[in-house]
Amino acid sequence: MEPFRFHLFVCTQQKPEGVPCCPASGSFAVLGALDREIQARGLDNHVQLTTCGCMGLCDEGPVMVAYPAGVWYRRVQATDVSEIVGTHLGDGKPVERLVWSDAPAMKAMAVEHRDKFRAAMAARDKAGTLPDRLDQMIRGYMPSRCLLTALELDIFTAVGDGANAEQIGTRINANARAAGMLLNALVALGLLSKSGDRYQNTPESARFFVQGSKDNQRDGLLHTTNIWHSWSTLTDAVRRGTRVPADGTGARHDNAAWTRNFIAGMQRNAKDRAPLVVKALGTADVHRVLDLGGGSGAYSIAFAKSYPDVRCEILDIPEVVPLTGEYVRQAGVSAQVKLRPGDMLQDDFGSGYDIIMLNAICHMFSEQQNRDIFRRAHQALAPNGRLVVQDFILNSDKTAPQQAALFSLNMLVNTEAGASYSEVEYATWMKAAGFPEVSRINLPGPSSLMVGLLP
Repeated sequence: MEPFRFHLFVCTQQKPEGVPCCPASGSFAVLGALDREIQARGLDNHVQLTTCGCMGLCDEGPVMVAYPAGVWYRRVQATDVSEIVGTHLGDGKPVERLVWSDAPAMKAMAVEHRDKFRAAMAARDKAGTLPDRLDQMIRGYMPSRCLLTALELDIFTAVGDGANAEQIGTRINANARAAGMLLNALVALGLLSKSGDRYQNTPESARFFVQGSKDNQRDGLLHTTNIWHSWSTLTDAVRRGTRVPADGTGARHDNAAWTRNFIAGMQRNAKDRAPLVVKALGTADVHRVLDLGGGSGAYSIAFAKSYPDVRCEILDIPEVVPLTGEYVRQAGVSAQVKLRPGDMLQDDFGSGYDIIMLNAICHMFSEQQNRDIFRRAHQALAPNGRLVVQDFILNSDKTAPQQAALFSLNMLVNTEAGASYSEVEYATWMKAAGFPEVSRINLPGPSSLMVGLLP
């Protein structure tokens, strides 16, 4: 049974550099071209496009198989895609010059590949060689650091419409030789292209990393460069049980630039999730919302835009509130969103709120601090009010999801007593604070909602 008229499989099995594989021959470009061509011809509902693992024909890649006829294509390039879609999917006639129909030869190659792979794996295992998965995990910091440094130096903006290493080095006030080494690494990572001695941005880097681009995310990503330095202290933080700033003094070095980058980073994460949160909670009978630690105000802005009668109040520290005001004004909801500088760990919340939100906040605090916030939120809610926590939520033994477990370490190196917490913990704290009805709402992505309902 075939639910689609055609089902295309394209090999995208990555292998170590220098080893023949379909991606090294251009299979991802083929995949992208197929997707675009299928959409352009209005065939979305008739063709299922699927990636797959190694088919054992690596020297003949990129390899693609088209069902239901079971036609095998080899050495397919992006420039062949229009012909394949038009002739094969449109007219039902395979593109013969790309078809591989020598079944015995195909089987022999696949069997030889399988046997070589098994022999190589057995030899590596006997020799005690570190598995590729572990080696890649250990070296994973290299491409990360390369891109973060490029963002710190604003290299992609300096590249502009194209320049050589000496020109770029001058623009970023860096050594030309060293800049060239970094630029070459960025080319190797697919973030720049190079022709002769001239470097250019890729469409992707030009879109997301160049100042002035509509979708530029550099400012928000600079917060990650700050986090990098904190993570370098993980060993000492595990020994001590709390964060250890990189200079070892225990003092914080937050400043205006750090705060602005942090809020920009939070905005980057929140702007797409905020409408999902509002939709999940609904706006029926919601008139007043208290947004604790609202940061960029993304969630209050989403409430205000979805419901003109709602009034939101954002409580955040004095250093953040002016930045919040910028986002609120840009969104055009200043009449609905009030800003209040203060400290959620100490200040009175007020009363009569229908929803009190803690979006990506609880992980910053200890269990006792969160229990106290929940207790005071209970006192500040109107009848039938809701306490809403959005955060990474761990399973009961705190080993999954992976991102939540890793983020707990991020809190170890960046806060005094923060962590990721489990659904059981949140439910326990909410019930102890006076919320007899607690539920979880799963959202797309890494975080979920825990909701405590006040009778």
